[in-house]
Amino acid sequence: MTLRPILIHPDPRLKTVCKPVGDLTDDIHRLAEDMLATMYDAPGVGLAAPQVGVLSRMLVMDCVKDPEAKPRPMVLINPQVIWASDDRSVYEEGCLSIPEQYAEVERPAEVAVRWTDLNGQQQEEQFDKLWATCVQHEIDHLDGKLFIDYLKPLKRQMITRKMVKLKREQARETERG
Repeated sequence: MTLRPILIHPDPRLKTVCKPVGDLTDDIHRLAEDMLATMYDAPGVGLAAPQVGVLSRMLVMDCVKDPEAKPRPMVLINPQVIWASDDRSVYEEGCLSIPEQYAEVERPAEVAVRWTDLNGQQQEEQFDKLWATCVQHEIDHLDGKLFIDYLKPLKRQMITRKMVKLKREQARETERG
């Protein structure tokens, strides 16, 4: 199990529509383990493959926030929303690829999602609350869309400029060693 570096916006890979996962190889199983470890370490509640530089339709999530509750790590391969409620909800979203930036995003309050699990079995589940927001946010990543794409242009540009500055600062620190 390896912690993988998380790409920071702007990075062209984060704006790329990902290809479906084919065979469930050892590499895919290893990627799932690495992504879960990376997500928990970050810490975050979801992580999509393009955020670690893999342009495949796969995401991981675990929205159990209560430290007393049992974690529920999920790996969704080739996920697709098959139903969305007319009811909407607004959550303040953040993203591991856009650190320390948050904004309210409106999405369907509930969604049904179909995906393949690591055993090659088709799964289907209806999600609400944070789980619904998270799964939609992560599926957006697979379609090359970021939560800031829902914001007004000025706010989106402001956040992008902050990320460019952050990446410059990180590059300088790396050079200094």
